Amino acid sequence: MPIYLETTNFLSESFSRQDDKRMLEKLNGDTRLFPIIGTPIIHVKAPQRLTSGIEARGYNGICIPLEVADEDLEDVMRGLSHSANVGGVLVTMPHKFNAFKYCGTSSRTAKLLKGVSVMRRNQDRSWHGEMLDGLAFVKAQVDAGARPNGARALLVGAGAAGSAIAIALLEAGVRELTIHDSNEARVEQLMTILAGIGVGRVSVGSADPTGFDMVCNATPMGMTAGDPSPVAVELLSASMFVGDVVAGHGVTALLQAALAAGCNTADGVQMVEAQQEMMLDFLLGG
Repeated sequence: MPIYLETTNFLSESFSRQDDKRMLEKLNGDTRLFPIIGTPIIHVKAPQRLTSGIEARGYNGICIPLEVADEDLEDVMRGLSHSANVGGVLVTMPHKFNAFKYCGTSSRTAKLLKGVSVMRRNQDRSWHGEMLDGLAFVKAQVDAGARPNGARALLVGAGAAGSAIAIALLEAGVRELTIHDSNEARVEQLMTILAGIGVGRVSVGSADPTGFDMVCNATPMGMTAGDPSPVAVELLSASMFVGDVVAGHGVTALLQAALAAGCNTADGVQMVEAQQEMMLDFLLGG
């Protein structure tokens, strides 16, 4: 998952001393490890929340953060592959695309994007990869009242998360999807990926939200005070549903404007919550 989806106060609740003690007492030779790899890793809070979720499901496992630079990914993946008690790997930026090549099998979405956000062991100890960013985003929107089926959707951001969200929106039945990104090469690459599943429904456009039912921000704009808005907020109207991937930075300027306009919204924290449950299902139920 992207770093800006992870640095969230919601996920930064510390274990109590009693919880820490109980967890440490359960660590033994049967404990399965689920490292999360990325750089920088210092701000990632998912290990706390995921370890708590693993324990709540009665599983002997722990999620640990690993700082892994680009040039070290191959060595790290080789080591994790040869460590029999590593049950899965969570992948954050910048490794989502490079980690795909270590997967022996993968989901349809991961194959389309050639990228993964999580990997688990196959029976032969190879890796099976999945990209959950898009599914989690769409679930957060639907849970908050959005109706993607038959909707016109504007997606701003064609990076790893945005690409996964585009696929998930199409699979959720959007009637029309317009994609905007300042990086034209990214948009072209995503349009090529979507050619087989979004025929007649996908186009490239501006950041003007006029006429759309759903407005989706898949960029990090909103993390820092003074960031420009990903869309023209003065054109938002109450009939629109506005979703934002940014978490851990309070209510973003985009969502503040959307709420002021009377829009229903979903934020990055809701996406993180949805993604965590999906990750646990994937890692422990596969």
